[in-house]
Amino acid sequence: MTVVPPLPGARAGRDPLRAIKRGPSRVPPDVVAATQRDRLYDGLVHTVAEKGYPAATVGDICRAAGVTRPTFYALFEGKEDAFLATYRHGTGVVWDVMTAAYHEAGGWRTGVRASLGVLLSILSSVPSFAAMAIVEVESVGAVARYERDVMLQRFHRFFEDAPHRMDVPEDVVGSVIGGIYATIYRHVVNGKVESLQELLPTLTYFAVVPFVGHRSAATELDPACQISPPRVDPCRTGR
Repeated sequence: MTVVPPLPGARAGRDPLRAIKRGPSRVPPDVVAATQRDRLYDGLVHTVAEKGYPAATVGDICRAAGVTRPTFYALFEGKEDAFLATYRHGTGVVWDVMTAAYHEAGGWRTGVRASLGVLLSILSSVPSFAAMAIVEVESVGAVARYERDVMLQRFHRFFEDAPHRMDVPEDVVGSVIGGIYATIYRHVVNGKVESLQELLPTLTYFAVVPFVGHRSAATELDPACQISPPRVDPCRTGR
């Protein structure tokens, strides 16, 4: 069983359960640092989602996390470094959950639908992470956009076992992934995060149609033919 950590933004940065008591402590320094890092991940996600990346300050993030500025700079070089670390960690969590759902589904087409289903479930459950990772990443700069492109490139792996894969150009796969991402982006930027799961039939159709054809893929658009994917608790993503 793979244990996946909570998604950044799923908890408050000042979560009392992660408070570190003042004074002498028997908690190992590496555990303290890991806890403070996780709190800063959460604080950054909530702050950036609320204020936008350009307006968010290190002080805002520290207050949201309940962590001092010296501690912040002991862990990160600055705001951009903290954003990138949070982004890599959060998208890694999403990737692990999607990959597990894909392999557990037992087939390529059902796996694509299952992985898309948990992606939409996670994003709709943690709107602050969706805003930070889907929308605000565009404001950070070239390095963040590169990280986004690297993340999108990983999704090509979900198409390796598609039927007739050798007959479908790689550019088509890239266009499918880009189209799915753009559709999710539009929903998030327009404040429709809670309705993301309604996109599942359309996005699944779009993902499979180049490989199975319109007639077969069209069954994805009929709710009567669908089995609802499992919901994912972003605070308890252990699998």
